[in-house]
Amino acid sequence: MMRSQKRFAKRERAVAKNCQFCNTKTEPDYKDAVLLERFLTERGKILGRTRTGICSTHQRTLTQAIKRARHVALLPFIVQS
Repeated sequence: MMRSQKRFAKRERAVAKNCQFCNTKTEPDYKDAVLLERFLTERGKILGRTRTGICSTHQRTLTQAIKRARHVALLPFIVQS
């Protein structure tokens, strides 16, 4: 009985749903490599919405900005350790 209750329990969010770009009324820009690095893992992967707390609209534009920054060589494709 306890097991079924645990299975359907709601999990807490890792990050609050406060989109940084909506709050400041800005858009992600591919030229701002320092800002874009905050949304990458140490291996260079793009973090998801659940980890960053960004809305879906800005997550899509952020992804495009990161990919553009990679092509212009402002961000690495893969970080090798």
